[in-house]
Amino acid sequence: MDKTQPSKPLFTLPFLTLTVLFVVCLIIANLVEIKTVSLGAVTVTAGLAVFPLSYIINDCIVEVYGFRRARLAIWLGFAMSLLTAVMLNIAIWLPGGDEWQSQEAMEAIYGSVPRIMLASFAAFICGSMVNAYVMSRMKRTAATATSGATWRFSLRAIVSTLWGEGVDSLIFFPVAFGGILPTSTIISLIISQALLKTLYEILVLPVTVAVVKRLKRIEGEDTTDSASTDYSWWRLTDI
Repeated sequence: MDKTQPSKPLFTLPFLTLTVLFVVCLIIANLVEIKTVSLGAVTVTAGLAVFPLSYIINDCIVEVYGFRRARLAIWLGFAMSLLTAVMLNIAIWLPGGDEWQSQEAMEAIYGSVPRIMLASFAAFICGSMVNAYVMSRMKRTAATATSGATWRFSLRAIVSTLWGEGVDSLIFFPVAFGGILPTSTIISLIISQALLKTLYEILVLPVTVAVVKRLKRIEGEDTTDSASTDYSWWRLTDI
């Protein structure tokens, strides 16, 4: 009788679930990012409600599976967001039936999505890659430590999110809203979004830590990227 154990699949169910959630959060954030929201003296976008979740998921993927898997999830998110933008434009361009009375509303809401998506694509790739890179490098640096694993993960999650969200906001808002919103509002958005999204990360850290611990037990993985890891943002052949 063949007692050969089946090899572990390249992509496990937990990883695929995280990746799907990552992609869905990104697409939803892009669709609602066109709305600005006033929170007292602070102006933010509606994407604040969901977009930070993508960075939290990114942190979980890097912590458990390593930078290369996170890079794959980032590019899948990019591809699916691009597909969403293309399909929305096709839907707008298609001639409406006699009973269709909402063409102007649809164009007003989704007509600006291509610009939002363009800004989001550039900001997302740069911000997410920076987030994953900082997370990975900090973990590698701390690999020789023998205590405080939970504390070190929390620090990595906060610092990497601050870097990633900072780069994301610095790129997104000038591209998405330049010439539409006043410069002072754009600057306010850049600062407030980066800080509020990082605060979001801090508030949900207990949940993030619990999820990471659970994932490590289920997967039997706790990947620390080596010094030979290729951090090229475009490389997908070494998963």
